[in-house]
Amino acid sequence: MKTIEESVVKALDGNQPEIFQYLPYILQDFWELGSDPNTIIQLVKKHTDARPGLQVLDLACGKGAVSIKLAEATGCNCLGIDALEPFICAAAQKAAEHHVSYLCRFETSDIRTRIHSLHGFDVIILGSIGPVFGDMLQTLNAIKSALNHSGIIIIADGYNADESSFSHPTLMKKTEVLKQISQAGMQLVDETIYETDQETEALHRKEFAQLEKRCHELMQHHPDKQSLFAEYIENQRKEYEFIENDLICSAKVIKFI
Repeated sequence: MKTIEESVVKALDGNQPEIFQYLPYILQDFWELGSDPNTIIQLVKKHTDARPGLQVLDLACGKGAVSIKLAEATGCNCLGIDALEPFICAAAQKAAEHHVSYLCRFETSDIRTRIHSLHGFDVIILGSIGPVFGDMLQTLNAIKSALNHSGIIIIADGYNADESSFSHPTLMKKTEVLKQISQAGMQLVDETIYETDQETEALHRKEFAQLEKRCHELMQHHPDKQSLFAEYIENQRKEYEFIENDLICSAKVIKFI
């Protein structure tokens, strides 16, 4: 098993575990990390009764944007878990600012081990966390014991079109995604495709400029690590190009058969 540092860095599109300690600084301008909260809210409302008291588990929750906005919209109870303590501190602060601290609980932990002691959730969310648990089959097998039988799993990630000639080491074709969901004893019941338009591309340019700026600031403070931050900038540049040109990004709703 990879170390938690390696796992987090990979999920945030880095290669060097050493960048782990600098991620809170690099990403300080971001509250929403990964999936779009509004899409998640819409899917929860569509596929559950979205009642106060609904139990939601947000794995690799980042700074809590999804949990907090979902709690605001529905009155549900959210448990958010992330390996980066500064992210969890930021999430707790944001929950207080949005007056949902009584609905949202956040903790610092390794979701790969913490998941084994979690049960009774109506909704489990994995928002753009990468292959932390492995492929789709491994991921569903790892987390489904924490889900009520009538509950839903929402996974926001990407896959490759069946007809595409593009290949990537961790990218599966749509047919393989569906096959692995079925092998886990589950089914895909809904999917929202994220469209790449001019507005999205403009947002990506803004986000990239923000993290590039923070990396250059770190280069000034740590001149001996310039290559580390330069590599992260380049990885992020490639990731945005990958998302816009080669990846089908979606939020999938998955249930037990």
